[in-house]
Amino acid sequence: MTQHLRLHALPRPVQAAAQAVTIGNFDGVHLGHQRLLAQMSDSGLPRTVLTFEPLPREFFLAAQAPIRLSSLREKTDALRHYGADHVVCARFDARMAALSAEDFVREVLVGHLHARAVYVGHDFRFGAQRRGDFALLQRLGREFDFVVQEQPPFLLDGKRVSSTGIRQFLEQGELDRAARWLGRPYAVCGRVRRGDQLGRELGFPTANLPLESRPLPLRGIFAGRLHSEIGHWNAAVSIGLRPTVNGKTLVLEAHCLDADSPNLYGQQVRVELFHKLRDEEKYSSLKLLIAAIHNDVEQVRQFFLPHSSQAHGL
Repeated sequence: MTQHLRLHALPRPVQAAAQAVTIGNFDGVHLGHQRLLAQMSDSGLPRTVLTFEPLPREFFLAAQAPIRLSSLREKTDALRHYGADHVVCARFDARMAALSAEDFVREVLVGHLHARAVYVGHDFRFGAQRRGDFALLQRLGREFDFVVQEQPPFLLDGKRVSSTGIRQFLEQGELDRAARWLGRPYAVCGRVRRGDQLGRELGFPTANLPLESRPLPLRGIFAGRLHSEIGHWNAAVSIGLRPTVNGKTLVLEAHCLDADSPNLYGQQVRVELFHKLRDEEKYSSLKLLIAAIHNDVEQVRQFFLPHSSQAHGL
């Protein structure tokens, strides 16, 4: 279950029983996050993840904050998949930002979440102006009767796995490296909306996911796979503004290969991205656009020939 809480109006506790708690952004829920969740199982307690909305960096940096790897829903689904029993989403506002480290522990970790074991990353900071550190958390643990466990950096090929690194891989079109650090293909989830039907008119019907309020760390044309309740298909995926037809808003369009125009309107779908084919381009005519799409679809077919058609994500 997911709860949204404001500090000045805390709802009833998640559970009356003791909890193992971890705190953080968990953007992308990468291999390091997954290792932390696995480590929490050693406590024998229900595993509770405390995260924030908006993310603290978004509260402080606003438009200058890094683009998220995952939406709140995507993050929550991934956390559950990797073992979280509860996901609690705290509203990060001015009062939360001003809360001292001691009051955060007293009111949130102990008073609300009944923490008896707290698991944090090696660089964890908390409380107003990030003044709380691991040593302070340990001292407060002794005071409030909870144990504290620190996870060292998670290394892969000698490099620390991080959301920042994954974001850079995606921006550079290196989806295989991003997938290696995520432990699964990078994916975008959303509800399919009815578009302007241009793809259908051009002979390539698409499932459209509007992204007006959801910037992504990558754009272009990709080989991907669409997962829905009614089926799963390899797909040619476009993420961009559609400059040839003077598009103004960001949209993800997925053309399902070897599918008889499945009716996906209103469905929640997940679109995995495996390989970037090219950047988005503006063509001088629809004829040239159609030719480019034909070529993209053929490249997607060729990409999947040596690959398993089975999904490996969530």
